[in-house]
Amino acid sequence: MKKLAARDFEDLLQCAIPVFEKLLPDNHDKIVLDLLFDLLVWHAYAKLQMHTEDTLSSFDTTTAVLGQTVRKFFKTTCSHYHTTELPHEYAARGHREAKLAAKQPPSSGKGKERSGPKFKALNLLTYKFHALGHYPNTIRRFGTTDSFSTQPGELEHRRAKRWYLRTPKNKKTMITTMTHLEARERVIACINE
Repeated sequence: MKKLAARDFEDLLQCAIPVFEKLLPDNHDKIVLDLLFDLLVWHAYAKLQMHTEDTLSSFDTTTAVLGQTVRKFFKTTCSHYHTTELPHEYAARGHREAKLAAKQPPSSGKGKERSGPKFKALNLLTYKFHALGHYPNTIRRFGTTDSFSTQPGELEHRRAKRWYLRTPKNKKTMITTMTHLEARERVIACINE
């Protein structure tokens, strides 16, 4: 399960409750199952293709309940478990640190010792978590979530990646070369019209 897309997370969420049931001790099990259920209900409201004032009012309530459930999960369950980096994250960090150390001039002291995988905690202070509370009002203002998409902007990254592959990997000339490639592509598109 590498490189998951949003639709994959949606599918995983829909199958998650039976998978997590009785996986943890009873007090944490109830919190996790409540969180998964609230996420499913919230997601169902967010994906509706037609809303009324009643559904939006229910969506507001569901959003508030989801916020309370996430905070309860954070205070109770997250604080009970010690979570760390995954093995591939730990290895990648080691490679980055080794690469940086190789660039530094040798020091007289001993090198920095690695202590093991870093502690990782759930971070609720992110824009994505903050934005969940704005979904009902965004739907009131702009319409349902199926009427707008972030896909055009996300697909634009593919063009930049294609240009990047054709540039020298020198920081001084890379942006200039990518700009020239973009201009060339624009001119060819005008000629083809």
